[in-house]
Amino acid sequence: MKKLILAIALVATTLTFAQDRKARGEKLTPEQQTELQVKRMTLELDLDEKQQQEIKTILVEQSKKRETKVAAMKAKKEKGEKPTADEKFAMKNEMLDNQIEMKAKMKKILKPEQYTKWEEKQADRKENRKERIEKKVEKRSAK
Repeated sequence: MKKLILAIALVATTLTFAQDRKARGEKLTPEQQTELQVKRMTLELDLDEKQQQEIKTILVEQSKKRETKVAAMKAKKEKGEKPTADEKFAMKNEMLDNQIEMKAKMKKILKPEQYTKWEEKQADRKENRKERIEKKVEKRSAK
């Protein structure tokens, strides 16, 4: 009887994890992601209507740029091509330029206290990304 209960619990756990993976696989469209991001920022920073529209425009533009970059990288990867050192430098340089441009635009749109709060949130997200990457590296090296 104990073995039967244990087997049922094991099967139920396995099925639950399988369902979670499928749910995570579905992606939101760039427009949906932008809409959610603007709403999240509105709640965090108390944005007014004008600020929401301006930020939405910036995020849509940024999303389109990212989509084209991702598509180009996927195409290269499928061909089996790896970026050269110069290409990596150019990509990182462009990424940093985009971040500088984004900061400048946000500084124009947001009030000083909102901008400070936004920068803090950005720093927190960056730190969280670093921690997740470190955990992934640890898992890989443990295997």
